[in-house]
Amino acid sequence: MMRQRLARTVVRAMGYRMVGEVPPSGILVGAPHTSNWDFVTMLLVMWHEGAHPRVLVKKQLFRGPLGGLLRTCGGVPLDREDAGAVVGDLVREAGTGEPFRLIIAAEGTRTKGDRWKSGFYRLSKETGLPISLAFFDPPTKTMGFGPTFHPSGDVRADMDLVRAFYADKPGIKPANATEPRLSEES
Repeated sequence: MMRQRLARTVVRAMGYRMVGEVPPSGILVGAPHTSNWDFVTMLLVMWHEGAHPRVLVKKQLFRGPLGGLLRTCGGVPLDREDAGAVVGDLVREAGTGEPFRLIIAAEGTRTKGDRWKSGFYRLSKETGLPISLAFFDPPTKTMGFGPTFHPSGDVRADMDLVRAFYADKPGIKPANATEPRLSEES
């Protein structure tokens, strides 16, 4: 309740409007991931409706006092060199039948890259949970959720849907955005 009140107050003070609905469960793609503020904005999107997500965050950020804060906010440390154990735990947690929401920054970094990481797509297929596209769009002063879908198996067609949705959402630092493209598309 406290997080929800805080989120609603901050969103209102920023002059933003929420769109879409928080899915009951799913793999939530937060994009574009162009600044450190993206973590905060995705939490605002979720907390605004009272949802408590899990968020994959690189393990290096869990050192010192920031680690406790990240865990309190739903942060899950991810070792990028050995993600298997964390992913296995998350797949088991998602299979309990309880509401499960995992936010993933599919770009994997705040700087411009060649393509997105495919973990969100693979996790959705492994768990049977849908993919929901979340966003924060400064030019239109909107944040929230767009389409939700289950992977069809046609990676290119699924990513065409993702590209179409994010095409007009530049992020906080547009020059840092990576086009939604997976290596599995080639």
